Amino acid sequence: MNLLSVSHLNVNFQVKKQSLAALIDVSFTLNRGERIAIVGESGAGKSVLGFSIVNLIGKPGYIASGSIKLDNKELTTMNLRQLQEVRGKRIAMIFQDPMMTLNPVLSIGHQLVEIIRSHTKITYKDAKNIAIEKLHKVQIASPETRFNQYPHELSGGMRQRVIIASVLLLNPDIIIADEPTTALDVTIQAEILQLLLAICRDHGVALILISHDLGVVSKVAERTLVMYAGQIVEEGPTLEIINDPQHPYTQGLLNALPQMTLPGHRLNQIQGSMPPLSERPSGCAFHPRCPYATEACKQQQPKFIYSGVSSVACLMIENMIDEFDRDDPVQSDNVLEGER
Repeated sequence: MNLLSVSHLNVNFQVKKQSLAALIDVSFTLNRGERIAIVGESGAGKSVLGFSIVNLIGKPGYIASGSIKLDNKELTTMNLRQLQEVRGKRIAMIFQDPMMTLNPVLSIGHQLVEIIRSHTKITYKDAKNIAIEKLHKVQIASPETRFNQYPHELSGGMRQRVIIASVLLLNPDIIIADEPTTALDVTIQAEILQLLLAICRDHGVALILISHDLGVVSKVAERTLVMYAGQIVEEGPTLEIINDPQHPYTQGLLNALPQMTLPGHRLNQIQGSMPPLSERPSGCAFHPRCPYATEACKQQQPKFIYSGVSSVACLMIENMIDEFDRDDPVQSDNVLEGER
């Protein structure tokens, strides 16, 4: 049984008298100890999906339909008390900016102890010992000293380590990390990613890493979901997606990486920009920016099909597979059509 199962999730934002779709028919599963990534440009719906999983979508956003199950228990219908048992204890979240999570007027130790004591009935002394142990676990030097310091006294990388320590306090089953290294320099980014990877491996914690950078994703995630305009457009093993991307959008994201450009040349970029919720194109949402778009792409919503070990929503790939089947019907059983 899957640890987490998201099925046909639709999230809308009510703007004046208009209901705008932010997530459309999103489905995926997560197994215990598995590490997956959700990638895409800003506005693709990655963070909305992360917040939806723990039901933290605030007004004007709301879950319109669909299912989110943790150990086969429906999260979308839980009341606040039930959700508080899930948040932090079963599913923990790491945000982009640690200063948005840490209270600037409370010491690090005070905040960590409060997290523990809000969920368990243990003494302050025991909670302090656990907090210091977790600070040591995330490789913070002199954790006893850091325990009494305030967030502004720590570097950005150190603050992010404190956040990771805080999510470990209650031994969660899943960590959702929303762009956890965006504000850090490259060296610290690598250290934080290695730390997350080690924690997941050592403790069997499942990870959902939200990122816009496929280079970052390749170092951590076993499986990747590529999102565009609120929909998953490609899903598969991370190495397969990086080495053989199927969807034109995934190809564009990879080509835009700095290492894909020769020194002294302009960086590659995907022409155009992510459409706002109020101006979602008909048919395939990516067609205004796609170099391979046809008239059919403007009218027809692509369905998910299996292409190799990945699944992709693209009419071009669908047509290529159809032609392959017609030319070589003996092999057609090897190409299965997936449904969401």
